[in-house]
Amino acid sequence: MNESDRGAAAAVYTKYRQPFLDTISGAVSKQLLVRKEDVQVLHGFSSVAEAEGYLHSDLFNQDVVVELKPFFQAAPEVCIYSVVG
Repeated sequence: MNESDRGAAAAVYTKYRQPFLDTISGAVSKQLLVRKEDVQVLHGFSSVAEAEGYLHSDLFNQDVVVELKPFFQAAPEVCIYSVVG
């Protein structure tokens, strides 16, 4: 993502943060990380299955991705991590 697009991308994050928390099953948090080398959004879920469900949701695919797509310089990396212990 170009540095000049980061403000617009942050606006997409802000727009969809509360709908994510209010409507996605198992959603517990959403945080924006802006670093010199990239921008990341960390989503917290109650389970891995709920995280995977979000990746198939209309909110993710028809809203968030559609609005962010013009800012991508490469395919975004989507990773699911689980906490053990």
